Amino acid sequence: MNILLLGSGGREHALAWKLAQSRLITENEDRLYASPGNPGIADHAALVTLDVASHAAIAAFCADKRIGLVVIGPEAPLVDGLADSLRAEGIAVFGPSKAAAQLEGSKGFTKDLCDRAGIPTAGYIRTTSLEQAVQALDDFTPPFVLKADGLAAGKGVVIAQSRAEAEEALADMFGGGFGSAGAEVVIEEFMEGEEASFFAITDGATILPFGSAQDHKRVGEGDTGPNTGGMGAYSPAPVLTPALRAEAIDRIIAPTVRTLADEGMPYSGVLYAGLMLTEQGPKLVEYNCRFGDPECQVLMMRLEGDLGEYMLACAENRLAAMEPPHFSEDSALTVVMAAKGYPGTPEKGGAIRGIGVAEQGGAKVFHAGTKLEDAGDRLLANGGRVLNVTARGATTAEAQAKAYAAVDAIDFPTGFCRRDIGWREVARERKR
Repeated sequence: MNILLLGSGGREHALAWKLAQSRLITENEDRLYASPGNPGIADHAALVTLDVASHAAIAAFCADKRIGLVVIGPEAPLVDGLADSLRAEGIAVFGPSKAAAQLEGSKGFTKDLCDRAGIPTAGYIRTTSLEQAVQALDDFTPPFVLKADGLAAGKGVVIAQSRAEAEEALADMFGGGFGSAGAEVVIEEFMEGEEASFFAITDGATILPFGSAQDHKRVGEGDTGPNTGGMGAYSPAPVLTPALRAEAIDRIIAPTVRTLADEGMPYSGVLYAGLMLTEQGPKLVEYNCRFGDPECQVLMMRLEGDLGEYMLACAENRLAAMEPPHFSEDSALTVVMAAKGYPGTPEKGGAIRGIGVAEQGGAKVFHAGTKLEDAGDRLLANGGRVLNVTARGATTAEAQAKAYAAVDAIDFPTGFCRRDIGWREVARERKR
């Protein structure tokens, strides 16, 4: 079967790496295509240039290349309804419809759904103007959680410690600081607890758990500084115990899937639940309608089943016939190497060397923001998050040590990384 993967980041490199191992691609003529891809993805897929905003062009390519499955990596094409357009042409797609993708495309949509379905989450108010938002602060106590309603590349959340800081952040949001994503702002109560990520795949009826992870959003060590798209992650998240996972499925994920189906927008694809583990049990922080980045990288390092078969079964509404996926008992940890200036204006063009040496110890380096120059001889930074250095180990501490050994083998003078990815779990392991 020919498969088309859409996307260009570290998440898509991890998906391409795993899809290339699938039994679906068994014959010499079977191909994995990726658009636009990146230099790392090119090791596993044939790169093609397609306009993801042109649904007709994507459908025409699928017809020409006899594509049997399209995997949509990032959230923007899903929110734009690409999955609907392809399904209308009879093409199997891994990813939700435009209506269901509102779970990520609109924070307010998700909060309202939680309200209708009785799903535990933080109290909230939706606001559509600065005046309304400032007035709504009266109903909350600091710290204030402010969320741009739309897509903001993982950076649309502000936790303001004071009323003055909250009003300043709201003025920035409604003043265009987050583009159209900030045209509406959701204000939430602050939830105390530890955050973890839980993944499931569903075809709208059957739900299969698909692993857990914890990531580090802040740019600085000790989880300080501004939010980023993610500076690292590890999997599994032992803090999300079997009992808590079961509770999250029963009280959060299953009611979400059931409500969407009942309301005529069945969810098909991966459902990524950000959870806060509170004294009252897990509560939903937010949903993403795609694999996380960099959480996907650690999940793919641990997945021992055939990713392609699960994705196709999901797309063809036959997950009920599939066994739950098996993940290694090992831990996996990924360290994001970012370009100086990130999450502000990153310094592009920095040379990168030593990836081959870094991978000799068993690590895998996923490309997130790279490009080739000089006839393919020089690898350069071409984004904010540039490399995802990922390793497995019997413990989180062992995976951490292997990942940082690989980081230290890479020559990337204009890059930086946090040196404490996985610190919570490593500390817990020491106490056991």
